[in-house]
Amino acid sequence: MSRWSFAARLLAVAATALLLMMAWQTFPLIQAEILGLRAKPREITARGDLAADEKSTIALFESRSGSVVFITTVQQSVNAWTGDAQQERSGTGSGFVWDDLGHVVTNYHVIEGATEALVSLTDGRSFRAALVGANPENDLAVLLIGVGTDRPKPLPIGTSADLKVGQKVFAIGNPFGLSSTLTTGIVSALNRNLQVTQERTLNGLIQTDAAINPGNSGGPLLDSAGRLIGVNTAIYSPSGASAGIGFAVPVDKVNRIVPRLIASGRYVSPSLGIRTDPKANEALSARLNMSGVFVLDVEPDSAAEKAGLIPARLTRDGGFALGDVLLAIDGQVVDSPDDMTRALETKTPGDRVVLRVRRAGKTIEVRVTLDVAR
Repeated sequence: MSRWSFAARLLAVAATALLLMMAWQTFPLIQAEILGLRAKPREITARGDLAADEKSTIALFESRSGSVVFITTVQQSVNAWTGDAQQERSGTGSGFVWDDLGHVVTNYHVIEGATEALVSLTDGRSFRAALVGANPENDLAVLLIGVGTDRPKPLPIGTSADLKVGQKVFAIGNPFGLSSTLTTGIVSALNRNLQVTQERTLNGLIQTDAAINPGNSGGPLLDSAGRLIGVNTAIYSPSGASAGIGFAVPVDKVNRIVPRLIASGRYVSPSLGIRTDPKANEALSARLNMSGVFVLDVEPDSAAEKAGLIPARLTRDGGFALGDVLLAIDGQVVDSPDDMTRALETKTPGDRVVLRVRRAGKTIEVRVTLDVAR
């Protein structure tokens, strides 16, 4: 076979292969075009009824979301070049309708430092809000809006004292400015303490894994009956977004503080007037194998001083003499300063309480009229 004949055959084989490849690639397109003339939407498969828990979640959201509001705050600043005052949006958060008078509850940190707050309802209406009162120690604040007619319903109030770990919970709020967002989860833990600033620790919080993100602050945490059981206030997250660890101020505390903020603009905590220290208390408890709250000092002219409580003291030889050890307040056992704070939070200045105290190896009862925290 000559060299030219071999080349001609090789070219023929290559051409045939190319035609086959083009046909292979083109055939599906031709087939699709032919079939496309007869193509129709596929039949929908019947879904069946929604599951019972889906129905209840939908009903909860539809009945409660209208009571949750979107809060936008504004701060006033001065233009460094012109000296003119100007207002700038400073943040967003959530809140919820407390009563028929137009009071709205939110977190203190949502409105902290703001010169103005705008409250938006789910129906599109917006209102400038007036600050009624604030309680930074528990991260709560109350605003007032002039809703007029067609007011959104207040959320029904539940209880937090009987919450159980594992209960379902639902959070409604405005994470990252996305209004009317529902997330679900469970109660992950109870009575958590969270240090939010150098000076401030929030006590007795509900921990939940319901997704809570920036913008959810101030929104409600609900139980499966749609009752308010907490106010979403903080998250633990290295990234700044939800990591499955959120915290809410329990409703029992909210229901004590909010009415006082509405009535007088401030919440005054009750006080015994004793000085304690968590680390010293823990060390003494371990060293002496003794539970309770060690009274390290008594404030002058305080409820504790008037009741005759005895503080610890240094002896002449440089030793340490133990004073009174607080064991219970009105029957509620206190093993730490945090326990004492939680027990006192259920009281009001002027309340008369019975303290169980260990003094010089004996257990006695002391009656004290609670004072105003200083």
